Amino acid sequence: MKAINISRVSTEEQKDNSPLAQENRLINYCKSKSFEIIKNYNFQESAYKEKRDEFDVIVEHIQEVAKKEKIAVCFDKVDRLSRSVFDKRVGMLYEMALADKIELHFVSDGQIINNQMSAVEKFQFGMSLGLAKYYSDAIGDNVKRAFEQKRRNGEWTGAVRLGYLNVQLDAEKRLRKDIIIDPERGHLIQKMFELYATGQYSLETIRNKMTELGLQTLKGNSLSKSGVENILKDSFYCGIAITKKYGSYAHKYPRLITRELFDKCQQIRNKRNNHKSKALTKKQYIFGDGFLKCHNCGCSITAENHKGINYYSCTNAKGICKRVYITEKDLLKHIYEVLERFEGITEEAQNQLVSELRKNTESEVVFHKAQISRIQTDYNNLKAKQDRLLDAYIDQSITKDIYDKKHQEYQDQIQVLEIEMSEHSKADYDYQTTVATVLSVARRAKTIFDNSSEPARKRQFLNYILQNPTVNEKKLYFTIASPFNLVLELASTPNWLALTDDFRTIDWAKEYPYPTISLGEIKALVC
Repeated sequence: MKAINISRVSTEEQKDNSPLAQENRLINYCKSKSFEIIKNYNFQESAYKEKRDEFDVIVEHIQEVAKKEKIAVCFDKVDRLSRSVFDKRVGMLYEMALADKIELHFVSDGQIINNQMSAVEKFQFGMSLGLAKYYSDAIGDNVKRAFEQKRRNGEWTGAVRLGYLNVQLDAEKRLRKDIIIDPERGHLIQKMFELYATGQYSLETIRNKMTELGLQTLKGNSLSKSGVENILKDSFYCGIAITKKYGSYAHKYPRLITRELFDKCQQIRNKRNNHKSKALTKKQYIFGDGFLKCHNCGCSITAENHKGINYYSCTNAKGICKRVYITEKDLLKHIYEVLERFEGITEEAQNQLVSELRKNTESEVVFHKAQISRIQTDYNNLKAKQDRLLDAYIDQSITKDIYDKKHQEYQDQIQVLEIEMSEHSKADYDYQTTVATVLSVARRAKTIFDNSSEPARKRQFLNYILQNPTVNEKKLYFTIASPFNLVLELASTPNWLALTDDFRTIDWAKEYPYPTISLGEIKALVC
């Protein structure tokens, strides 16, 4: 059989050695299999993004060759193919392998994707692909958590507010930037709040007044009306920083105004906008808040209660549906059919599967060690640069301004590397425990659902395991989200460890999305 070898790296740092190591492993593998290598591809490109121009060229070549004869397409590991389960190219190559047009070989993982795959091999491939994405996500999430810790310390990582300035502290003490009150604009921002709190100014008149007093942006422009409003409703000036993702927290920087003055301005602003707070009395439904769509027209399914019974029907916003009512009890019948099937997988089967999947994580351990080695090398190089920089300063080869600037630049890079180093360790632990957690949740799905007393909690849990739920007349349709769909395949299959050819094909073309579930979110649902 002829073969096409594909070696890929994501970053410039990996480019020096990883592609050659991959290529040598693939060449040796092809020799052991007596494959004739017709092309070795070696390129740098992220497998996590949708745009993959270089890989698209390779896929076109594979398709052309496969029209004439069956070939082997060889990768070092599954994550060299893709780190995203949303990648359409994965589904296409998978279908070609099941159609016996190609074979996908993952050398270090010991996996071969062809039309002779067993149920376990299909499951392992799907989970390997999902976990490749999870590992990348975990690194990103943990780095974000490191910056979240900075926020716990009262530090602000966003753009500086008008009325404040970023300043560089003593570089020799390795201190980063700080935020201080702008001596030119700080007192004017304070004046803006004081004037607005009198209730005698509108946004337009306060804008004109502050322009007269000389308040300008850092670029020297006059404030706009919306700019004034954004300042007046920004609690940063009274000591409270707010982020969309992490909410509010007390920052450690000087305050331009008191909390009482800020609250007074908000009362006036709300009164002008005639905002009236209303208590939320909306009844909650398990399948409410747009959870269901009409299978026929795509409109939302609305919920209503009559004499203590919850009913659902299409809103018929497009005017092309006949309004048919279905009770919540009837919808739940379809849900419980699936939840009860999840219970079919035994604890023994779960333990065996986890054991098999852990063998496949060895490739991720190699990747993890390579990243740690790369970070340590970069760290040592930056430390050496700092030493040389200090020598140059002592020898008076460079000025103090140049020294301060370059020293801080190196120190910033070192801090990022230190965060990466610590977060890779956290991601490694999360990666190893996720497989067992998903399987455990799947086996107890019915119990978790029943124990969720609030409709919103039940709906939240269903959001994790169901995909694209729709209603057609009085029937509920949905697919199971990955990786729970793979678990259900095993739960529905007797003697799954011994099963081979008669296991039905997983339809990867449907692109079941991998839910972005963290361990914390899963545990919150279980508790």
